[in-house]
Amino acid sequence: MFDTHCHLTFDCYEGRIPELLEAAVADGVRGCISISTTTGDLARLVALADEHSRVWCSAGVHPLYSDRPIDWMAMERAARHPKCIAWGELGLDHHYPEPARSLQTSVLEEQIARIEGWTSEGLAKPVVVHCRDAFETLLPILDRCDLPNDRFVFHCFTGDESQVRAVLDFGAWVSFTGIATFANASDVAKASDLVPSDRIMVETDAPFLTPEPHRTIRPNEPRFVGHVADFLADRRGVDRREFGRILDGNAARFFGIDIPSA
Repeated sequence: MFDTHCHLTFDCYEGRIPELLEAAVADGVRGCISISTTTGDLARLVALADEHSRVWCSAGVHPLYSDRPIDWMAMERAARHPKCIAWGELGLDHHYPEPARSLQTSVLEEQIARIEGWTSEGLAKPVVVHCRDAFETLLPILDRCDLPNDRFVFHCFTGDESQVRAVLDFGAWVSFTGIATFANASDVAKASDLVPSDRIMVETDAPFLTPEPHRTIRPNEPRFVGHVADFLADRRGVDRREFGRILDGNAARFFGIDIPSA
């Protein structure tokens, strides 16, 4: 399995990265993408991807960090590294009152405009989208931009069946975390059933959202991503191993990488 979204630069992993990656490989995880949340973490993130053959990274500003200083030059610099394979995560989060929605929207629109410019200069990459309680606002913003709709993935999907239909009609991909395995998140599990097998991916979003049957373990780690995949395979009534191959193939195709063998 391949973990398409985690956050290895978070403080809870300080000094543990080699151990974390070894544990993941031992459990059959073939690699992971460590996702950016602020431009302040980009130098460290790129260095991490440079140091470890099974780690890739992204460049972007998470909506909940919209109120922090943004260094757009650092974002462009990071994006030019060969192991930086995506923009984001970017988007909107209306679950919390802060940062203000207006600020989130202005940062998102500026970020998209800059990505459009960098894309026209040869820095075309897929885009990792964060959307929480904001589908009706975010989808029209993304639809107005010049980036291809099928190059967006809505990570850590937390919506229901109607919202996943809206994302699929828009043309984006959808990625699921351990939330889908939670007994109190049946809407998310039902939404996963609607995603075509060629537009679905899995992730941990570690250090958050450890999947069942390990939900009580903190922090979450890339080694647990297979439990998300197995849960989705069982819901679909398909062979777990074959579904895992499909998911890894999707990740390789979407992000344009060669995933190493376990």
